[in-house]
Formats: sequence, C-alpha cells, structure tokens
Amino acid sequence: MGFMRSLYAGVAGLKNHQIMMDVTGNNIANVNTSGFKSGRVLFSETFAQTLRGTTAPISNIGGTNPMKIGLGTSLQQIDTLFAQGNIETTGQVTDLAIQGDGFFVVKQGDKRYYTRMGGFQFDATGSLINPGNGAIVQGLMADTAGKIPVDAKVESIILPYGQKSAA
Repeated sequence: MGFMRSLYAGVAGLKNHQIMMDVTGNNIANVNTSGFKSGRVLFSETFAQTLRGTTAPISNIGGTNPMKIGLGTSLQQIDTLFAQGNIETTGQVTDLAIQGDGFFVVKQGDKRYYTRMGGFQFDATGSLINPGNGAIVQGLMADTAGKIPVDAKVESIILPYGQKSAA
C-alpha cells in the first residue's frame, strides 16, 4: 500500500507540472498578441493521510506528534493576470488602448462580448468593428454638440462616411 501512495504522489506531480507547462507555453506563444493577459497556475497540497495520531504525555513519557504522509499536489486554480501592459503607438487612427481596468464592449448578433484588444477598423457602413470577426464596437454616442447625454444608451459606434463636422 505504501508503494501506491508514492506512485500517486509522483503521478499527481507530473500531471500538475504538465498543466503548468501548458499555461507557460500559452503565455510564451502569445507574448506579442495585442490585449493578451497572461495566466498563472496555483497548486495546493492534496490531503495528507494520517498514519498515526497524536498521543498525550503520560507520567514520565512525553506525547508524540502525528505521522502524516502527503499525497502530492492538486491544481488549485489558473488565474488570468490583469496587470497593465505597455501602450504602444501603432500609427493606425482606429487602434485604441485601455489604460487601467476595463474592457471594450463589442456586439456580434444579439450577444455582447468584452475584449482588451483594440485593433479596430471601419467597415463599409461606417461601423467601428473588430476586423477579425466583424463584431461592432459599442459605446455612448455624443450629440451634435459633442456632449454625451446623461440618458445615452450603449449602442453601435457608427461614423458614416462623408459626414462633415466642425473641428
């Protein structure tokens, strides 16, 4: 039975190490991906098996501590690290970045999604879109005076071609 415990601990360690390598590999593969947030793996000790309990001291003999054998590790969680990345100039006027917390809201069909990737473009109708999947960027539209009304609702950002406005 003792041999099985050692095999179990070793196999658990190897499986968890593989998961850590998967997350590390994903981080390396996406090092130059705009808006990518790296991950990290957290482990915890698997419940230990008690071989012998504690004993209380009696007359002239001291007590003893328990004997426990750890059964390896288990995956506790995989976190996404939302630390601020570097903001870089791209020269593309429709590329946007978020400094601090927050996400861009994009809409595809009836569903809204959240992203930190701000490489947007205009389509033929003047909608600001994610060119990779065509999702339309959402936001609060300003009125003709350039002010955002208090009762403004989140809607698709559309800037029609040929529209002129004062500087």
